[in-house]
Formats: sequence, structure tokens, C-alpha cells
Amino acid sequence: MDSLYFVGVAVIALIAFILCIVLFNFFGLWIRAKIANAPVSLGKMVGMRLRKVPVGMIVDNRITAVKAGIDIPSDPLEAHYLAGGDVNHVILSLIAADKAGISLDFNRACAIDLATKGTGKTVLEAVRTSINPKVIDCPNVAMGRTTIDGVAQDGIGVKVKARVTVRSHLDRFVGGATEETIIARVGEGIVSSIGTAASYKDVLENPDRISKTVLAKGLDSGTAFEILSIDIADVDVGENIGAKLQTEQAEADKRVAQAKAEVRRAAAVAVEQEMRARTQEMRAKVVEAEALVPQAMADAFRSGNLGIMDYVRMKNVQADTSMRESIAGGDKPRTEGAT
Repeated sequence: MDSLYFVGVAVIALIAFILCIVLFNFFGLWIRAKIANAPVSLGKMVGMRLRKVPVGMIVDNRITAVKAGIDIPSDPLEAHYLAGGDVNHVILSLIAADKAGISLDFNRACAIDLATKGTGKTVLEAVRTSINPKVIDCPNVAMGRTTIDGVAQDGIGVKVKARVTVRSHLDRFVGGATEETIIARVGEGIVSSIGTAASYKDVLENPDRISKTVLAKGLDSGTAFEILSIDIADVDVGENIGAKLQTEQAEADKRVAQAKAEVRRAAAVAVEQEMRARTQEMRAKVVEAEALVPQAMADAFRSGNLGIMDYVRMKNVQADTSMRESIAGGDKPRTEGAT
């Protein structure tokens, strides 16, 4: 019996010790939440500690929400923290939306917070942008471009800088396109509007036609923003792209013509070489024919058809002809045996 008594006392002492630890760690938070009409039970606080959830942060955010007129239990706050979200931003965004009269529930705020994680954006920034519209420079200087360049129908380039005023569309924020898409679409619309202008002077005289044309295309469709206005901040005249293209085309045509002329010249050279070869071939035939003359003469001597006096007279005629050609400045005398 004595041993059972001591065991009972030890158990009671252990329970009392645990209760003291719990009260020491959580009593201040519990009483603070109780006084603020945002109670959180001691059991839930112990569970949070076991799940490695910052109890003070959950309790403080619940108190803040309740004081702002938004009653959110501690369990959803704890679940959002365990999912990797920022509970502080969610509560502050809900309060800001409620004060501004914007419809935003807790689940959507949590979804926006998780969707913007790692992007440099926050749900609080999204709500603030919905309340106070922000201005986006188009193009974004951080992307390495300072102007949007287009070419009018007369070939003159036009450089434009625009400023786009947008407001967050919370219903489309989850899954909606970001600012980069807005910049890209506005840039495309500006280039298209410049391209439809008959002259660059029309763009300089009426820059508002660009903003009106771009706004009429509904560029904010499927994005997380609503475009309120597009203002043309600066318009400058660029290069004469038409003249430059014509110059390059003329240079290209010149190179093509030169290439064709070179082909014709090569063909002419080939024909010339072929004719020279044929001339040499004909000369070879002439030489071959001339080589047969002495042989024919020898055959004539043997057959008695040609006498010695005939041969002497032929030589005299050849000599006389050679002398006459030499006096007249003609070609060199032909060799012996030529006819």
C-alpha cells in the first residue's frame, strides 16, 4: 500500500509539474487571447508546439483579425503556416481588403499567398495594388530595352515609351499572367499601331491614337491585372528603315548581277578556250597535210610525173613569192614545201 501511495504521489507530482510547465509557457498567451475575445485553448497551444508551429505568431494574428472584425479560427492559420504560407501577410491583406470594401475571403487570400511564394510578390502587395493602382514602365528597362521601336508605312522608324496603369484583379490573381505579359502585349499593340500609320508624322501628331488602339484590344484578358490607362510618355523619330532596306536590297541586287556577270564571263572564257583548242586542232591538221607534200613530190619523181626542171621552177616561184611578201611587209616566208 505504501508503494502504491508513493506511485500515486509521483504521478500527481508529474502531472502538476507538466501543468506548471504548460502554464508557464502558454498562460500569458492564453490570457491575452482570452481578454481579446479571441480565445485559443491550452490544448491547441500544446499541439502547436509539438507540431513546431510558432504559437505566439498564430495567437497574435488571430487577435489582430478578431480586433479588425474578422473571426478566423486558429486551425486554418496553423494549416496555412504548415503549407508554407505567410500568415502575417494573409491577415494584413484581409484587413486591408475589408477596410477598402474589396471582396476577399480567407481561402482566396491563402491561395494568392501560396501562388506568389518565391516570385518576389506578396498577397499584401496584390491587395494594395488593387486599392492603389500601380504604374508599369513599358518597356521595362531591366529587360535591356529603353524604347519600343516600330516602323510606319513610309519606312520611318518611331521609338515610343509608355506607362501602363494597372490594378490587381484578385479574382484572376491565381493562375493569371503577370506584369511581363502586360508589358509584352502592350509592346506588341504599340508596334502594330505604329505599323498601321501611313506616316510617322501621324504618330507624332496624334500619339493618343496608339493608347486608344491598344486599349481597345483588351490586353488584360487572362492576366492578374486590369489595365486602367496607357499613357504615351515619349515619342521619338528613329532611323529611316525603308531607305536602309532599299539600300541593302540594291546592294544585294548588285551582288546578284555581279555573280551573273561572272558566270557569263566564265562561260565566255570557256568558249574562248574551246575555240583555241579547235584552232590548234585545225593547225595540227594543216601541219599534217603539209607533211604529206614532200612525200607526194617524192612519189611524183619516182613515177616520172615530176621532172627536175619542174621542181626548179617551183622553187623559183616560192622564192619570188617570199621576196615579194618580205618587201610588202607581210608575214614571214613560209617554210619549204608549203603550197
